[in-house]
Formats: sequence, C-alpha cells, structure tokens
Amino acid sequence: MQVIHTTRELRDALAPQRQRGFVPTMGNLHEGHLALVKQARERVGPAGTVVASIFVNRLQFAPHEDFDTYPRTLARDCALLQGAGCDIVFAPSEQELYPEPQGYKVVPPAELADILEGQFRPGFFTGVCTVVHKLFNIVQPTLAVFGKKDYQQLMVLRRMVAQMALPIEIHGGETRRSDEGLALSSRNGYLSEAEKQEALRLSRTLQALIARWQAGERDLAALEADAMQSLREAGWAPDYLTLRRQRDLGPAVDGQPLVALGAARLGTTRLIDNLELS
Repeated sequence: MQVIHTTRELRDALAPQRQRGFVPTMGNLHEGHLALVKQARERVGPAGTVVASIFVNRLQFAPHEDFDTYPRTLARDCALLQGAGCDIVFAPSEQELYPEPQGYKVVPPAELADILEGQFRPGFFTGVCTVVHKLFNIVQPTLAVFGKKDYQQLMVLRRMVAQMALPIEIHGGETRRSDEGLALSSRNGYLSEAEKQEALRLSRTLQALIARWQAGERDLAALEADAMQSLREAGWAPDYLTLRRQRDLGPAVDGQPLVALGAARLGTTRLIDNLELS
C-alpha cells in the first residue's frame, strides 16, 4: 500500500488505473470506515484500485466546533487501511489541498442542505461538497463509497454527482454498530464508558418514534416533540428527532419509504443516528 501526500504523485500513481474505488475520510478510522473500504474493494474487483483519503477539512467546521482537537491518527489509520484492502492512502496537507484560500465553493440547494444538519451547522454541506468535489477531481474515481450513517450528507453528495454529471457511481454503505447497537463514529472516542452506554438512548428514541408511527399515530409534530422531550429529561440537548421521506427528506407521509433521523448532544459530544423503514 502506498501513502501519498501530493496531488501530482497521486495522479501519476493512478494514471494506468481505469477502475478506481474511492473512500473519503477524515481519519481516526473505525470498523465502519473499514467496511466501506472493503465494499469498494469488492465492487472494483481485484484489478481495480482502491483509494482512501485522510483529510480533516476545515471548510466544514464552524468556528466553535472541534477542528483543532479532531483526532489525527495517520499511522494507525494506514495500518488499518492496509488490512482492509486499500491500495493507496491520499493524505494531503492543508497547504496541498488548499494552496490558496478556497474562494470557489460548491453550494448545494437550500431545500436539501439548510434543513436538519444544515440548520444546526450552517455552511457544513458547502464545506463537504467543496472538498469532495475537489477530491473527485483529483482522484477521478469510477466509484465512491459513503456511509449511510451520515444520511443527509449521502443524499447531498448523490445530488451533486447527478447535477454535475460526474461519471461516478455513488454507493451507500450500511451503518455499522457496536454489539450494543451504538452507531460507530469517530466522535465516540470523546465519550466516557458511562456515556457510551447512555448514547444508546438516541437510537432507542428513534425506534420508539418509528413504533408510534407504525402503530398509527399521525401527529408528526407531537411525536417529534415527545421524542425531543424524552431526551431532554435524560440530560441530553437534542437538535432534532424527526421522521422524513427517504427520497428527499421531506415530511413523512403514508405509503412512502421513511427514515428517522436524530442529532443530539450528550455532554460535550454531538451524536447523530438514523434508522430507515419501508
């Protein structure tokens, strides 16, 4: 496995390769990331090349968020990626990826990017789309794999690829969970052992929201308010718990595939999760 730090060296290494699978990450990897790499490996086949990028993207962090303290664990990440079947790790410096201030940015449509995560993290999806589009231009993958845990992000990036007519297949990997059911996340490392047990409450609250909908309750505002209150009473600070259409994240309606999504802060750590239902 090669570890490459510059765009020029990466392009030279990839020049002979036609089938390219790509998994963008910010590092501090866990089994969920590795599962995405393994899926990329399977989908491009033994003759294809799998690239994983490791880059903590300043553009998607608000000033009060954890950009400076986000864990950088490159040596450990590379060892894990080698075991998962990765061929090339692209780990550019900030100066390499943004040699000058990034004045040109990819701004996704407000109706998708300014709701839910975008409402509570203004500019987040502009930062994500800008860095991913730039990485796509560098890697020129035929396939890119993203996790469904970041459900809205996956939808935003699918739309970007479609509207920009990029020749890239986007594959969504299922959310990986601990044996107890906690969605794997790099930010889980901020949690104490007691908080990791309490963190299971987020997915259980989403399950309860789904159960009430499936039982026939249709006052969505009341269902969401009850879910939010249940987390508050347990000491959480929820941003949203909601039931939306899978196809466009519009409000839930009968007869369409739905997804329950939630984001809440437990102590100082902000967690997100989602559960699909047909």
